[in-house]
Amino acid sequence: MKILITGGAGFIASHVADAYVQAGHQVTIADNLSTGKLEYINPAATFVKLDITDQVAIQELILRERFEVINHHAAHILVGHSVVDPQFDAQTNIMGLLNIMEAAKQIPIKKIILAATGGAMYGNRATPFVETMPALPESPYGVSKRADELYLNYYFKQYQIPYVSLRYSNVYGPRQNPHGESGVIAIFSEALAKGQQPIIHGDGTNTRDYVYVSDVAAANLLALTTQFVGELNIGTQTEISTNEVYDLVAQALRVNFPKQYDAPRPGDVMASSLDFTKAKEILGWQPQIDFATGVKQVAEWYQTFNVVQG
Repeated sequence: MKILITGGAGFIASHVADAYVQAGHQVTIADNLSTGKLEYINPAATFVKLDITDQVAIQELILRERFEVINHHAAHILVGHSVVDPQFDAQTNIMGLLNIMEAAKQIPIKKIILAATGGAMYGNRATPFVETMPALPESPYGVSKRADELYLNYYFKQYQIPYVSLRYSNVYGPRQNPHGESGVIAIFSEALAKGQQPIIHGDGTNTRDYVYVSDVAAANLLALTTQFVGELNIGTQTEISTNEVYDLVAQALRVNFPKQYDAPRPGDVMASSLDFTKAKEILGWQPQIDFATGVKQVAEWYQTFNVVQG
């Protein structure tokens, strides 16, 4: 297939690109490199530097290349910043998608795969979250991702463009950006590997569902061939506290720093985990990497990365 991956120089999407290339697909990556890195781009893929908020540039690319599938990962992902500046979040996450879809409907493409959110979609309620729960996002970021799903449903009904929205839990793995608020495993790993003290926001008892990036890439590969249209949770249905994450990273790196706490971040939910039963039934997908193994691999990657970086 001829596939466009937006945000393909970033953490998750670069792994998706690797999986697509390995499966024999023709991949083009569009990324503005605001957080993505050139070294993460698969050498077998075609790279185009552009921003999805540049309507002319993204639409010219789509109309010229006439992709069969668009895998849409480019997004503003900082929950806390979305609370501070919801307009910026909406400009990137909602208007960026509309720029894509207004061109895609003219081809038309065969499918769009959206990187959505599970953790920020359902709000504070009993876990695990299932797709039948009404969306109750508590941050503009979650609102924008739900708006994307609703727009994709509109384009499906109006223009018969099938879509799959993959609602990720907290994705972790090599290449994750440790700067900013996202990716607590990456943040802890890089800091502790450098001998620095990371900060835990809140009291560390809040829980998340952590899914390894190779498992997420596998879900994106399976989504290419499914006839299903709609939303699927991609998670592990297991909740792990931030304190437990810290302890596992410290253990993997053989360091013993006492925990240091700060105020909780705005927009964060207290607990989240995703029921992946539907993804298992429809895609035949389920997580393969257990958390302890994944954390060890990430910690080792950051340790090596810091050595290479000097």
